[in-house]
Amino acid sequence: MRTLVVYCHPVPESFGAAIRDTVVEALKTQGDEVRLVDLYAEKFDPVMSADERRGYNEHAPTDPALAPHIDNLYWAEAILLVYPTWWYGPPALMKGWFDRVWAKDVTFALTPEGRLMPLMAHIRKIGIVTTCGAPWWLSFIVGQPGRKMVLRGIRANFGWRCKTMYLAHYLMDSSTLESRTAFLGKVKQKVAAF
Repeated sequence: MRTLVVYCHPVPESFGAAIRDTVVEALKTQGDEVRLVDLYAEKFDPVMSADERRGYNEHAPTDPALAPHIDNLYWAEAILLVYPTWWYGPPALMKGWFDRVWAKDVTFALTPEGRLMPLMAHIRKIGIVTTCGAPWWLSFIVGQPGRKMVLRGIRANFGWRCKTMYLAHYLMDSSTLESRTAFLGKVKQKVAAF
């Protein structure tokens, strides 16, 4: 399977980097062809310009910097997102990636009546592997907006049989070596099974 891993964390030596490496290793071990996008390392610009927004409902993005990201979406059969959950959602850089890359005539089309037509039916799986400072129960009460944005909203651009996965290490701010090691083991197991 062709799997796109999109990673978003500003600290190169973070636990997020260990998660990213575990995800990529598990995918390659099961024989997946993997493309890794590191949004911070490539200095992805998440800011949509005024002109880009003006043309958003008219045509696909024209910024040449977005072309490799769009090509990755067309190439992928599965997508795994690895990022920290900050204030119950993805980092601004990840959100900006969605805003700028997941655009009209790339991931969806609009009918003359304004109805959304999915264009990513070739994506069979999408998953999130994240860390959360909050406990699971507080994330649940708040409504897990990051999880819902991706696994409900973004997923609407895929085929109806698209499988989803969500893994989170809660209480990250008070985590221990033992809890982080156990989580990496879970990531390896779940990603291999996914």
